[in-house]
Amino acid sequence: MVHFLTTLVLRNAPLYYFGWVCLVAALVCAVLTQFSSRQVMGVNAWGKPAKFFISISLFAWTMGWYLGYLGPQPAVALYTWVVVGTLAFELLCITGQAARGQRSHFNTASSFGTALSIAMGVAIVVMTLWTAYIGLVFGQAPLLGLPPAYAWAIRLGIGLFVVFALQGGLMVSRLAHTVGGPDGGPGLPGLGWSTRHGDLRVAHFIGMHALQVLPLLAWYGQLSVPATGLVALLYASLAGAVLVQALRGRALGRRRLFLGV
Repeated sequence: MVHFLTTLVLRNAPLYYFGWVCLVAALVCAVLTQFSSRQVMGVNAWGKPAKFFISISLFAWTMGWYLGYLGPQPAVALYTWVVVGTLAFELLCITGQAARGQRSHFNTASSFGTALSIAMGVAIVVMTLWTAYIGLVFGQAPLLGLPPAYAWAIRLGIGLFVVFALQGGLMVSRLAHTVGGPDGGPGLPGLGWSTRHGDLRVAHFIGMHALQVLPLLAWYGQLSVPATGLVALLYASLAGAVLVQALRGRALGRRRLFLGV
């Protein structure tokens, strides 16, 4: 871990420090959950910001590491600040709404809440499309010195991240992440995914974390390029199956995952 961090700060200092800021903020939010009784949708208001801070810290450090393979070029520098700017805005909105005891996403209770939700959505779409562009840059870059399977795992991981990040549009179109029931019901500890109904956040989570899972499997598993492609296909199929499960209103873990009954 020490080697990772000392290398990361040399590869991409802005994302390195942004990741640390997010981790510290996640710790603060975790502490606040123990001292605050404020709730949003039946759960402690500070739980959601804590999860987002952790997730965005992981994303920042992951992309900071990968961007180092592209070298110092304008596209990398611009993308770095797009990530920091858009995600800092997202986190500010989520944390601010938590402090007010209000929903940050799908909030149509007031004109302010609606405007904030729209602005957050625009920021995330901008960041995701820029990530897609960086994925194209990776597709054209030779990535000399890297194992071919690892290089392809990065490309495929970015691709799946983009697809399932945009899958968030399904939640926006529904103004909810639960299918078959209202948001805010019983959920898995820590994650909050519904244990009674379909939850679109599950596929969103699994698909986006292909960004970390595929390269790690390719590197430590010493996979070949065809094996990496097969693993990526299986991983995408899993995320897709979970998405279908959610759209049918079935909770994760319910029987007959692949059947329409």
